[in-house]
Amino acid sequence: MNALNRTVLRATLSRALVAALLTVPAVPLQAAGITIAIGSEPTTLDPQQRDDGAERAVTDNIFETLLARTPEGALEPGLAAEMPTQVDNLTWEFRLRPDVTFTNGEPLDAAAVVASVERIIDPEYNSEQMAYLGTIEGAEAVDELTVRVRTTQPDPVLPARMYWMKIVPATYSSDPGFGTSPVGTGPYMFSDWARGEGITLVRNEDYWGEAPAIDDVTYRFVSEAGTRLSGLMAGELDLIRNLYPEFAAAVPDAITAPGLETSTLVLSTANPVTQDPRVRKAMNLAIDRKALAESLFVGNALPAKGQLVNPRSFGFNESLPDYDYDPEGAKALIEEAGAAGKTITLVGESGRWLKDRELIEAVGAYWSEIGLNVDIRIEEFGTYLDQLFDKENRPDAIFVTNSDELLDADRPLTAALEYGASYASNEDEDMATKIRAARSETDVEARKALYAEITSKAFELDYLAPLLNQEDIYGLSDRLEWTPRIDAKLLVKEMSVAE
Repeated sequence: MNALNRTVLRATLSRALVAALLTVPAVPLQAAGITIAIGSEPTTLDPQQRDDGAERAVTDNIFETLLARTPEGALEPGLAAEMPTQVDNLTWEFRLRPDVTFTNGEPLDAAAVVASVERIIDPEYNSEQMAYLGTIEGAEAVDELTVRVRTTQPDPVLPARMYWMKIVPATYSSDPGFGTSPVGTGPYMFSDWARGEGITLVRNEDYWGEAPAIDDVTYRFVSEAGTRLSGLMAGELDLIRNLYPEFAAAVPDAITAPGLETSTLVLSTANPVTQDPRVRKAMNLAIDRKALAESLFVGNALPAKGQLVNPRSFGFNESLPDYDYDPEGAKALIEEAGAAGKTITLVGESGRWLKDRELIEAVGAYWSEIGLNVDIRIEEFGTYLDQLFDKENRPDAIFVTNSDELLDADRPLTAALEYGASYASNEDEDMATKIRAARSETDVEARKALYAEITSKAFELDYLAPLLNQEDIYGLSDRLEWTPRIDAKLLVKEMSVAE
């Protein structure tokens, strides 16, 4: 039985188990509130510290950013009253909305924005989100409602970066309790965190914007897909992410939306086995991406086309080919490199992304079939993040599903390919220099050319093993009304419940 068949068999057994749960009688939910399942418990509710999707699912509703996006992806004013103006090549000026306060009474003013910028870029704070923040050097207040953000070099992506960076209160953000009892300006306020079970937010009655329709939202931590599905079918949940596509017809409402996520394996170029480019080439040739897309995702994913950059993002290299599937060629390369029987570690997690464990196990089995001894380590999410961002002790391969909310190649290339940054595992100083140059290049065509050069080199040297460009699949209760966003944010203020 080959790698994919074993994974599909396990999925089939899971479907049979879930089918037995679908007859559970529905339990009506409280009309004024909703319950959302997320795949893991947040490691913190500090919105600037970790690169944790579970944290973002919650804090996107507590905190806000200077700029926002429409559901279709266009940038628009958020906490800023208008779009920023560029003072010079290194300075952007933002004018803030008046009379906005954090829920502890602190003002949303220039001092709060300056404190937020300085906090997140402070090396001692060691934020995992620096791949999103690029060139930001600092900020200064012009007056109470005007702030200027400085960059180290010209940065055409700066407005999108300020869509990412959440604004925190100037004083309370330094309190040790901030990460467990957060305070923001958003439409919802933190209420309770029952460790191991869930987090509850309640409507911010003093919210500066349009009042949300839903009174409260509870996030339940459910890592197992079958448990999320049975909770939705039983009426215990209103919204689940990462719905298995084969279950879409069974739920009250299933919605598929274009996604910004690309699953990939980051391969170390320094470790004893994977430092050999022949081994990394073999690891790519061993993976049948079309089979993964069709059998695991039922067509709700496409094989990655030679790169991590999402096809919707600026900098996508249209000239790169699909990855070949050639297991015999892969075996030959492993033999040629003297790597047959050598052990490689494959680190991943389970429950955060759609079919993450299945993908990890299938890839591990593909690699085993070409002669490698694969040690798969499925870690608790916090431990997994520690290894993902460990710059000293890199696994031979680590799984991640990269999302590109900036809609620009800078974010994925910085995260996975820039030596010394984020979770990159290569030692290519030349590539890092080109990534930094592209970041500050203001000529559109020159910037595209740099990205084409970078992605082509990463493809040729197999620094990564990109897998699939995935769609977002949600399961909804029959009372929840919501349209998914291009950035996959779960903004409860955009949801309502049928009466």
